[in-house]
Amino acid sequence: MKPDRARNAGRRATMDELVGELRQAVDGLAADGIDRGDIKILLRAVRELRYSFKVFAGLKSYRKVTVFGSARCAAGSPTYLQAVAFGKEMARRGWMVVTGAGEGIMEAAHVGAGPELAIGINILLPFEQADNPVIAGSDKLIHVKYFFTRKLLFIKETDGVALFPGGFGTLDEAFEILTLLQTGKSRIFPVVLVDAPGGDYWRIWRSFVERHLLARKWLSPEDLSFFRITDSAEEAAAEILGFYRVFHSMRTVGPELVIRLRRPLSKNELQGLKERFGDILSGGTFLGCAALPGEEDEPELAALPRLAFRFNRRSYGRLRMLIDALNREEAGRDGQT
Repeated sequence: MKPDRARNAGRRATMDELVGELRQAVDGLAADGIDRGDIKILLRAVRELRYSFKVFAGLKSYRKVTVFGSARCAAGSPTYLQAVAFGKEMARRGWMVVTGAGEGIMEAAHVGAGPELAIGINILLPFEQADNPVIAGSDKLIHVKYFFTRKLLFIKETDGVALFPGGFGTLDEAFEILTLLQTGKSRIFPVVLVDAPGGDYWRIWRSFVERHLLARKWLSPEDLSFFRITDSAEEAAAEILGFYRVFHSMRTVGPELVIRLRRPLSKNELQGLKERFGDILSGGTFLGCAALPGEEDEPELAALPRLAFRFNRRSYGRLRMLIDALNREEAGRDGQT
């Protein structure tokens, strides 16, 4: 059965079916009369992704945080030292730190993480992007030619993002990440914007967003829930870790959005969600449940309790606010702020 038929039949396509569809797409290139240069782009991208997927496949047991920031940040500067401190905080909790493998903030986060927990995805440029000494020669260092494959890997493999001050590239990454979260085109994860102690880079950026985007209604107020701003490495790490206090992971099963949780929700909590977040439902209500049929491919998560509901697939900022509400209640139980 072809993959599209499998999907129409209500089941997931097998690996053989998907590989067969990929071969069919490649075979069609010659029939399409595609330009040789276009084929070279496809070939390089597929080779880069194949190798990268192989590297990351051996690291699935680790939570990962992706760090962005300027390659031109001077070693020893307050922003550089803040990135070192953040990398150290995350490594201390067993997280791997993914960066662009270059100098500046990328190097600093790797210095904090140490070589064992550092992953690098470097871009081949004629300037500015030598491998930093922490990751150079590592079997967890990947080189890519294209920014689009690099960005895909940064986001596909991450459980959280920390953005430090930077130039065009950093701002491009910030806005793309927020767009992906806003439109539901990526898994939901925490984003923290980290300044040097007493710094104002991200506060000025937020002021611009509020004055020129939010005020014109080009954003919704709930879109600002996708990120937090701090000038403390400890607070930045706590923001990333706190996102997973109750929330574990999420997937769609048929019409249901299924959130896997670290503890079951009480009837009162479910009722509270209905009262506060009923606007994100396309029908029905919030239900506590066990693993649903269709989740059999993740047996390691079968024991986790679930929250299932029919999400309207547009209110992603409100969905983030729901997750925050669950985590805040748990923090209150633990006496945390």
